[in-house]
Amino acid sequence: MIQPLAYIHPQAKIAENVVIDPFVTIHKDVVIGEGTWIGSNATIMNGARIGKNCRIFPGAVISAVPQDLKFGGEDTLVVIGDNTTIRECVTINRGTSDRKETRVGNNVLLMAYTHIAHDCVVGNNCILANGVQLAGHITVDDFAIIGGMSAVHQFVSIGAHVMISGGSLVRKDVPPYTKAGREPLSYVGINSVGLRRRGFSSEKINEIQDIYRVLFLKNSNTTKALDLVEAGFKPTEERDEIINFIRNSNRGVMKGFGNG
Repeated sequence: MIQPLAYIHPQAKIAENVVIDPFVTIHKDVVIGEGTWIGSNATIMNGARIGKNCRIFPGAVISAVPQDLKFGGEDTLVVIGDNTTIRECVTINRGTSDRKETRVGNNVLLMAYTHIAHDCVVGNNCILANGVQLAGHITVDDFAIIGGMSAVHQFVSIGAHVMISGGSLVRKDVPPYTKAGREPLSYVGINSVGLRRRGFSSEKINEIQDIYRVLFLKNSNTTKALDLVEAGFKPTEERDEIINFIRNSNRGVMKGFGNG
């Protein structure tokens, strides 16, 4: 299922049942898993590790060297999980000496013109809509959705189950389970619709909402708000995830709308 007009380096490792359309270019140090389809004019460069049953649409460029002036040509990777869809003209750059790889998880949808820079980590089941731009060293946790034309500052962390409005400028960390919108980017509620779709109970959704009321709507500083959450809510996986995310934030987290 490899078209004769495609160029594939003889040392590239291509699994069975891979479909490669005409005018694809695949470089030497590349591994592609079973059942993956690669559309015309896609370019897969050295360091790409692509999983099973992925779909890579025309014009995508995977594993180009990073756009980082400190990059010294070291051997680094782009690692893409299984069942991931990479639409037209998506670009994913290799890692640098920092993390050694750029990673995209399983069941991810990267819509057209998305850019993922060096050393980013995108979790499983994420959706990045058209034109999302991730700078270097960004972490996006599982089930996060980023709206189209959003730009994310380097070193930002985006928590699990987050929904970010289209056209957002994401300069601060976005804690898990939240919705973010407006300018500057602010808390606009929890992602209750997404949580229900993923099997969270009403009781659990209410617990998460009550925690964020304390964190974002009570006009307390971050340290005091975290102390109130620890004192007022029994330990659960979700409570501890929220607390640990905010305490470990390097860039600081977005604020509640209207309270600065």
